[in-house]
Amino acid sequence: MFPRQKMSLSVDDTVKKTLKKNPDLSAQLILKEKAEMHYKAGIVSMSQSQFDNAISCFSKAILLVSHQTQYYVQRAEAYLHLCDFQSAALDYKCACRIEPQTHAYPQRLAFIYYLQGQCLFDLGKFMEALESFTNAAELKPDYQPYHMRSMACLTALGRYFDCLRLVNNWLEMKDPSADLFILRARLHHQLNQARLDDGSSFEATRRKLFSSKIELYDSQMTNCYHDLRSALTSKPSSLEALELLKMLKEAAEECHQNAVEKALKGDLSAALRKINCALEYNPRRAQYHLFRGTLYRRLKDFTAAIEDLAHAFEFCGVGEESGQGIAEDDSEDLEDAQTQLVLTYNDFAMHCFSRRLYKEATLLLNKAIEKHRDASELFVNRGDCFLKQGEWTFALADYEQAEEMDPDNTIIWLRCAVIYNKLGLHCYESKNYLEAADKFSAAINYDPGVAQYYANRAKAFCKMGKMEGAKEDAISVRVLEPNNEQASVLPLLLSLFPGFSLNVIMTCSTAQSVKDLLKNKIEAFDLAASKMSRIDQMALVKEGSISQSSSQAGPEHKMKPSGTIETMQSKLVAENQSLNQAVKRVLQQRQSLQHDGPCLAPAHLDSEEHIAHKQPYVWRKFGSFGLNL
Repeated sequence: MFPRQKMSLSVDDTVKKTLKKNPDLSAQLILKEKAEMHYKAGIVSMSQSQFDNAISCFSKAILLVSHQTQYYVQRAEAYLHLCDFQSAALDYKCACRIEPQTHAYPQRLAFIYYLQGQCLFDLGKFMEALESFTNAAELKPDYQPYHMRSMACLTALGRYFDCLRLVNNWLEMKDPSADLFILRARLHHQLNQARLDDGSSFEATRRKLFSSKIELYDSQMTNCYHDLRSALTSKPSSLEALELLKMLKEAAEECHQNAVEKALKGDLSAALRKINCALEYNPRRAQYHLFRGTLYRRLKDFTAAIEDLAHAFEFCGVGEESGQGIAEDDSEDLEDAQTQLVLTYNDFAMHCFSRRLYKEATLLLNKAIEKHRDASELFVNRGDCFLKQGEWTFALADYEQAEEMDPDNTIIWLRCAVIYNKLGLHCYESKNYLEAADKFSAAINYDPGVAQYYANRAKAFCKMGKMEGAKEDAISVRVLEPNNEQASVLPLLLSLFPGFSLNVIMTCSTAQSVKDLLKNKIEAFDLAASKMSRIDQMALVKEGSISQSSSQAGPEHKMKPSGTIETMQSKLVAENQSLNQAVKRVLQQRQSLQHDGPCLAPAHLDSEEHIAHKQPYVWRKFGSFGLNL
């Protein structure tokens, strides 16, 4: 017993000696002891739910010893019981600063921010709640519920673009899921609804505040459609995605029907706006691209038309995958898309031709012929382009190809005649008189009513010594152009009949036989031309009168320009005035686009009444601009 007491006295003496040597250490021990006392008192108050008293005790302890983490943690918990989230958050921040290696404190702080944000959200203070949820998400970025609450605040504030940015970040950081795609699709739909609800005033504000996002905003429904398809790819049985996709397709079809009605009334601009809306809702429908491509062609926006028709080709027959909603079969539009693309290339070529861009027009016609080699009009047009560029051989090859397809077309005959005459003059200048005569003969066979062809051949015959042929051709010139007093024609005729007057020459038996033969040839040509006029076969532009009188024919033979082309929409309007509602419904389903294409193999009509009732598509032709042939 005594040694133990002696030892105790020895320890006390040691402590006293230490405190005398270091008085600061004595103060620290006293403060620590007092702080620990207040801390224990606070714990007791916490157990008795006396949170105010507990906070007071913990505060005294912190005042005495400010570097003890547990004091801050316990005071923060007391603040939480009193719903003082801001004070609790400050205490946990201090704890995180003192012990940064402890991961439990940041997570608890994030939860406090979440609780604070939820209370603020319930009070309708969305901006303050957004700040709290954002702080929680920053402390725990992998925990999605915090981000979802931030999005709820943004949605309540109408900040859909910020919501969209959040979802985009999730899709980039994580493996995409069907739910995320559906969520983004709904955001796109909400943005579109905001545009429709707010109208033009919203549009003006949007362009002022979100000028960098205009393109994104204008394609919200397209993005919505693609997100739903992505969701169905991840989860084909998603009923929510299927329902939304069905809704989009129904809205697209309604816009398409409205576009058809506008087009039937001739309001192409309004029809274009409607079909643009339809394509926003369903951008993979070939029929919609085909319809818009046709409208662009009518509005002479050929580049846009070609792009849309290319999309129609891409989506024709593709439809929707099984399990992704309503099955769509656009394969019946493939032929229409082919036809419209050919017509667009042709019209674009005409546009270039009118501006003397002959090479560009030739390239466009090359593309049209690649897609459709059975239309003689395309070869005629390309021949006209070659003719303007002085490529006689290529022009003749195209005209002859067109003639093989349509051997009775006098429009092609006229062009072939011009080319052969040009080639004959070239051979004549090269002193190749035999070949020149053959070329002039070919020109005459195609177009027997042009006096200059006979005059040129007569000169070639004279050079060859074929005087009888030269005499007949010289008489033919006089018959076709009795008032022609050209110095090169009349002297030639008199020199071939020396010693005879002009009256005697024109009344001789040779002249009479020439007149009869020439009359038969011209009548046969006029008969063929009149048949073409009655049948009204395909032509890029109605050429006017095919036959040329002897007084109008000449070496610089020109086609007459035609009147304005009637648009397809105006034709359909005229038809709808006499048809019932059933026919109109058929037109809306696709008949309008089918009738807009060319009749590649026109049927020969048997009666004038049938011709008047059903007008075939009238191709446009470069002759409408007047070729200086």
